[in-house]
Amino acid sequence: MMTIRSLFLGSAAGLLAISGAHAADLAVKAKAIEYVKACSLYGAGFWYIPGTDTCIKLGGYMRIDTTFNGGLYDQPAWNGDLGQNNRYRDSFDARSRMALTVDTRTASEYGIVRTFVQADMQFSTLANNTFNPVNLNTSLSNAPQLLDTPGGGYVAVEYAFLQFAGFTFGKSSSAYATPWNDFPGNNSSSLLGGHDTATGVNNIQYTAQFGSGVSGTIGLDDPAVYNRTAVYDIGANAGAISNLGVSSNFYAGVQVPDVVGNIRVDQEWGLFQISAAAHEVDGSYNVAASNATSTALSEISGHPGSRWGGSVMAGLNIKNLPTGTGDDIKLDASWTRGDTRNVIATAATSPSFAMFGGSGVAYQSVGFGATTDGIYAPGGAIQLTEAYGVRGAFNHNWDPKWSSSLFGSYTSVRYDGAAKAIYCASYGAGVAGQGISYSCNPDFNVSQLGVVTRWTPLKNLTFSAEAMWFHLDQGFAGTATFAPTAPKPAATYQYKDQDTVSFNIRAQRNF
Repeated sequence: MMTIRSLFLGSAAGLLAISGAHAADLAVKAKAIEYVKACSLYGAGFWYIPGTDTCIKLGGYMRIDTTFNGGLYDQPAWNGDLGQNNRYRDSFDARSRMALTVDTRTASEYGIVRTFVQADMQFSTLANNTFNPVNLNTSLSNAPQLLDTPGGGYVAVEYAFLQFAGFTFGKSSSAYATPWNDFPGNNSSSLLGGHDTATGVNNIQYTAQFGSGVSGTIGLDDPAVYNRTAVYDIGANAGAISNLGVSSNFYAGVQVPDVVGNIRVDQEWGLFQISAAAHEVDGSYNVAASNATSTALSEISGHPGSRWGGSVMAGLNIKNLPTGTGDDIKLDASWTRGDTRNVIATAATSPSFAMFGGSGVAYQSVGFGATTDGIYAPGGAIQLTEAYGVRGAFNHNWDPKWSSSLFGSYTSVRYDGAAKAIYCASYGAGVAGQGISYSCNPDFNVSQLGVVTRWTPLKNLTFSAEAMWFHLDQGFAGTATFAPTAPKPAATYQYKDQDTVSFNIRAQRNF
């Protein structure tokens, strides 16, 4: 046995020695290792994609938000179950989001070629507190949030664009927007008073640089999702205006894009910008069902002629204030006609308002405001809605770790005489007592005032708390008996201005 084992081990050693001798005779070339190389051309965080001359940067943030007495991202309780303060509302809601950004840049003879995308992976309070759970599964207006079930969530795309030779193609902030959109210093994504495309709109735009920080941009925006509120066909049905002052949306399909642009001066002292937009307002048909769907009579009934509306905005950012290092003021003021989205703007759709409160003379009080681009009656012209607003913030740094912002806005929506006449005639057909127990006026104003304080214990890690007051100044007066949206009963209600306060806390880590 020992003889066999010795023979086996000896043979194995011999084979290894022969293999090693042959291997020593062969020239082996080591494979080149290609290391990731930093790219300093476009700032910190970029590196070359191996084997290319393209630089890439990965970034984003992790954000956890909780809002009390409001909707996601500190939306005031201005409509829906929150506005009614009924038993279906949640007293708080939350969203957990991770945003991932991918930024690539390549130098070329035409300048920098850039692509950018931001995707948000998020999970939110189901239905954002605004829908009766009984009706949730049929609520298409909140379809993405139907995925916020245990183990669920969804991905939203904010930006996805390509830049080349001064052009921008894809989903990006409009050429009409200021750099801060509707975030002059707030956490809330519902600060009204001006334009907001902070989550991007499909567009094509071109920017020309004139030197000394002066630039001009012109673009075409797709208004289908972001720059339309509603068009009411008041004569479609008797009492087309509901008990809460709104109607179905009778907008026609998009015929032409919005034409937008700005002139901007961006220098060390701050920024000044003038923006303008042209927007087509068109109705579908003179005759349609009450929910704005067509009938067999729609096509032969004709339609109102399209009208052009538009808006203008001035934005101002003053830097280097004597109150502290990094302090600044951001302001913008807007006027629109037939382009109300550029004043009543949020990160979601433009809201109409319906809020309930207490009353000493009726069952409860109610205040509402309809947000529209225009109103028409069959056979008549579209009456464009006028709106204007102003908003801003003072941003102050107490020290390197603590900062605060005081922000606010004022917004006004106005209907001309012809629009008021057809609106109030329709409302009066459904709610008795107009001119006797109550007066009708669809004009309304909204005001907001808030403060946010932030603590940054470590670089790129911030905790913040925000409180915001919202006031609805509506134009109706008196009392009327009607049935609002369930679960509110048929009762006598007082038309009255309304107020609400919301509170938001946020934790965010940027990377």
